[in-house]
Amino acid sequence: MKEIKASQKIKGNFIHMVFFWLKHPEDQNDRKAFEHAIHKFIDNNTQVIGAHIGSPAETDRPVIDRSYTYSLVVTFPDLKTHDAYQTDPGHLLFIEEAKPLWEKVVIYDSTAQ
Repeated sequence: MKEIKASQKIKGNFIHMVFFWLKHPEDQNDRKAFEHAIHKFIDNNTQVIGAHIGSPAETDRPVIDRSYTYSLVVTFPDLKTHDAYQTDPGHLLFIEEAKPLWEKVVIYDSTAQ
């Protein structure tokens, strides 16, 4: 019988989930520009302790919203570190570079219980 392991806690007590809707999601140049900007930013950020950059999964249930183009989930040890991330020059540069590409951004922040 296969051993069942307990799930591991996500690293970090503060989770920042960002969903992006590109203006022209079918435009491969826009997609490449966005991907370049977000990877450059996240790969060089010192506040983030965990990160996931993705796009909608091929799942299909009525409760799933697959309308976004990209998602970014990052974790921080605490709110103070998240707040420092918000004013980090790399974060501000990412916004400057990528903002012309998106039409909508929705953010969900969550703290551990």
